[in-house]
Amino acid sequence: MLSIGIKLSLDDFALAVKRPLPLSVGLIVQYMLKPGLGVLIAKAFGMSPMFYAGFILTSCVAGAQLSSYASFLSKGDVAVSILLTSFTTIASVLLTPLLTGLLIGSVVPVDAVMMSKSILQVVLVPVALGLVLNTYAKPVVTILRPVMPFVAMICTSLCIGSPLALNQSQILSKDGLQLVLPVLAFHAVAFAIGYWILKIPAFRQREEVCRTVSLCSGMQSSTMAGLLAIQFLGGCSQAVPAACSVIAMAIMGLSLASFWGSGYRLRDLPSLLSPQTGPAVQEAQ
Repeated sequence: MLSIGIKLSLDDFALAVKRPLPLSVGLIVQYMLKPGLGVLIAKAFGMSPMFYAGFILTSCVAGAQLSSYASFLSKGDVAVSILLTSFTTIASVLLTPLLTGLLIGSVVPVDAVMMSKSILQVVLVPVALGLVLNTYAKPVVTILRPVMPFVAMICTSLCIGSPLALNQSQILSKDGLQLVLPVLAFHAVAFAIGYWILKIPAFRQREEVCRTVSLCSGMQSSTMAGLLAIQFLGGCSQAVPAACSVIAMAIMGLSLASFWGSGYRLRDLPSLLSPQTGPAVQEAQ
């Protein structure tokens, strides 16, 4: 969260006012469409109660900061990505507890007020601190920026590894293996929604912006979901969907970003998947 904050400046908020459509659509996808998608997929796959609440919580958190790097790889609009990730992160203070209480409050008891306080401490304080440092202490930011990706990688690895290690037997059980398809389906549909919604004539945006919103939509802050699941959903098993989500969204998101960054577009997929026409297309290019 600090690494997001040190990329922000007050000018970024002015830029958000000038480019409201991608950010508005991104927020709607993040906090309206994806929570509903999470419930639909969990119901459709008959998800085990052991993982249900954690899966829904994962669908209600902000976008992942890794999406900014993915947007860079995809030759997307990195400025939009940073702004969208930052705004969804700040909005998560209110919206994640609210959505979690509405969608899973009847399944497990959710203390929305305490969850808001926890997100406030983990999200808003470090983001605000990063913004202040980037505004008033540029030399400090210059020192922090090269170090933060390494620190974030170590912290994320620990947050992913912990619930996976503690719940190894549950993950390898029948219920655990049945979690793979719902997680993959959730992220695949989220990537698709984020891309195609901005292809609608009323919203039509540049290809770079469509890619960016797609990556921001498909990549969740699942590490945060895992931490909240352990704190508020009554056990490490509910953090397993979030841990699986981190792995799935990273592999899928970075693969998609590399595909776009290599100069391909989605309409090239049929020719790339067809061994008969693939080489001919490449020679034509």
